[in-house]
Amino acid sequence: MNMKVTVIEKSKGGGLAGLKKLLDYKDLFYYLVLRDVTVLYKQTILGLTWAVLNPLFQIVIFSFIFGRLAGIKPDVENMPYPLFSALAVIPWTYFSSSLSTASNSLISSSSIFTKVYFPRLMIPLTPVVSKLFDFSISLLIICVMMIYYGYLPGSNLILVFWPLLIIIISSAGIGLWLSALSLQYRDVRFALGFVLPVLLYIAPVAFPASLIKEKIGTTLYHIYALYPLAGGIEGFRSSFTQSDFPFDLVVISSMSAILILISGLYYFRSMEKHFADVA
Repeated sequence: MNMKVTVIEKSKGGGLAGLKKLLDYKDLFYYLVLRDVTVLYKQTILGLTWAVLNPLFQIVIFSFIFGRLAGIKPDVENMPYPLFSALAVIPWTYFSSSLSTASNSLISSSSIFTKVYFPRLMIPLTPVVSKLFDFSISLLIICVMMIYYGYLPGSNLILVFWPLLIIIISSAGIGLWLSALSLQYRDVRFALGFVLPVLLYIAPVAFPASLIKEKIGTTLYHIYALYPLAGGIEGFRSSFTQSDFPFDLVVISSMSAILILISGLYYFRSMEKHFADVA
């Protein structure tokens, strides 16, 4: 009797080849994302309302502590601080939630990928895409606040997808790094609990990025832009304002985010052959 044997080999071309491989399994990727979205709020009383309550609570805290007590002023004329913070808290919430889930994704899915073949890249990239659903719902907060304060966005709104793409790419790149690292070194997921608050407070969430340039100069301001969330969040906020768009900050953060993604892809692919052994 002749038996047909299928041999699965690692595709050549490094990390970028892994992205091409996702196209062959796009249907599976779609259902993994759909599963994440539907399971998250299953058997909850408030359901999708949690997607609004989480960032709304943070906006209230930031507005009270930094806007009222610390007296930090937005660098945008006539913009109330609650709206100023909302335009940063909402993209930050997406980044932190997708990063936290992606970093732990290989550990939580080890029972699947050790038995069935599919591109392992799907596992950490699924929360990066699925969390965009929560992000889309939380944009309602911005719409309501703009109507309440009578603040209309300017022509910068056409650029909003540029900084948003920086945040998505950064989430994917760092998520690939941390997911591969946390599978081998379980300390990573615990360390992330300390690192995320640090990343929050150095990002221009509570303060405008222009404050960096004002306090420590243009050179360090551009070095600060190497932190991709600096350009991502400040650019996203500026997209809804009538002030000048920070092109220099966003361009530098774009290059930094792309480098993080490419390096994350190659590191993930290089460690992929060890996943089943350490899972």
